[in-house]
Amino acid sequence: MAVGMLCAVTAMGCGGDDDEDQPKSCSVAEQTGCTAPQVCEEVEGAEPACFDPVTLKGRVYNSLDDKSIAGARVLARDPNDAVISRVAITGADGSYELAVPARRDASGAPVKTDVTLRADALAHETFPKAPRVALPIDLATASGKPLAIASAATEIALLPLSDSEGLGSISGVVLADQPGGTLVVAGGATGAADLDGSYTIFNVAAGEVTVKGYGAGLALDTASATVSAGKETTGVDLHATGDATAIVSGKVEIVNASGGSGTSVILVVADTFDEMTARGETPRGLRQGNVTGEFSIAGVPDGEYVILAAFENDALVRDPDTSIGGTEIVRITVSGEDHPVQESFKVTGALAVVSPGASSLDEVSGTPTFVFEDDSSEDLYEVTLFDALGAKIWENLEVPRVSGSENVSVAYDGPALDSGMIYQFRATSKKDSTPIAQTEDLKGVFLYK
Repeated sequence: MAVGMLCAVTAMGCGGDDDEDQPKSCSVAEQTGCTAPQVCEEVEGAEPACFDPVTLKGRVYNSLDDKSIAGARVLARDPNDAVISRVAITGADGSYELAVPARRDASGAPVKTDVTLRADALAHETFPKAPRVALPIDLATASGKPLAIASAATEIALLPLSDSEGLGSISGVVLADQPGGTLVVAGGATGAADLDGSYTIFNVAAGEVTVKGYGAGLALDTASATVSAGKETTGVDLHATGDATAIVSGKVEIVNASGGSGTSVILVVADTFDEMTARGETPRGLRQGNVTGEFSIAGVPDGEYVILAAFENDALVRDPDTSIGGTEIVRITVSGEDHPVQESFKVTGALAVVSPGASSLDEVSGTPTFVFEDDSSEDLYEVTLFDALGAKIWENLEVPRVSGSENVSVAYDGPALDSGMIYQFRATSKKDSTPIAQTEDLKGVFLYK
């Protein structure tokens, strides 16, 4: 594309005929060659050029009372959970504006690219955190001048922690090449590093803690911090020590699965893993998708991990029958060397969720009824309800089998549910006292109103 046309498209202000006074190109990696507030963006079929940025606009608020949350940290991530933006800090009204990079077409319009948001705040649960997932935001839907997106996906409801007394925060810098998106962990609490490596971890229990950073290919030293309730411990920096080169490999065996043919394998940092709900946080790059047999995850930093297969929604689940091999939760310790997992991970078809939460975060009021697919070979079902903070709220361990129906319906009869809280039900079928099938890890999720 001619420089003159790019100037017209991007409002570079390239007046006159003397192109020597105007930049011919700019650097996307170094963000040089453009005059603020413009940024350098990639252009399909042409050299990078200067554009007004695409801005995501939204609000962070308390899910239970709709009150604005000031001081929350919001950043954008690509489909691999790599951070692509700087961190935006919410104002007193909970609002934020976040500039995100957007690849352009020949006319200067953003091309289809999905990003998601992460938000962290004092005394609130991190978003997203299983079973909650972040909705994808398509940058091609940006409109106006300058281009912006404000939608349901940019409005972020955070859940207040049930007990935030005795918690403090830690901040510092990840001193490494390309530190953006490093998952920083302290005492089970987490934060994500900005593009410049700066990070803050909220909601760390008071006392002495070890701080570690994780990201594919990234080897960092560890640091110690003393956390005081209600205070921020600053200057806790993590330094690069080289490259992480270890490979975690293994095999997935998919059986009795009519609905799914491929799955994913993720490495969850052990300090973030919740035993009751079997979920935790995965650093950027420590995931492999479309697994049908063997898998191999490269660049794994030293540390302790839990390997989860079929955790994401793909019509498959880890086989719940712990009486056979390949179905137990697998924990590993990586220490500089490759780590092959000898036993196959058994994966099977999931019990389909009908409602609520079959394909989206449904709103539910009154007395919920949980509906899921009938197994047809079961003796009975177990149904459990968790809140989004991981607490078990209710269970029915003797739901009778059904006859002549495609689905099973179970009415909730537990304690009153909290308006604004997010819940998840899970169902497991059993035969001869052995689990044989269950609903997916991230389905059955709903917002109670």
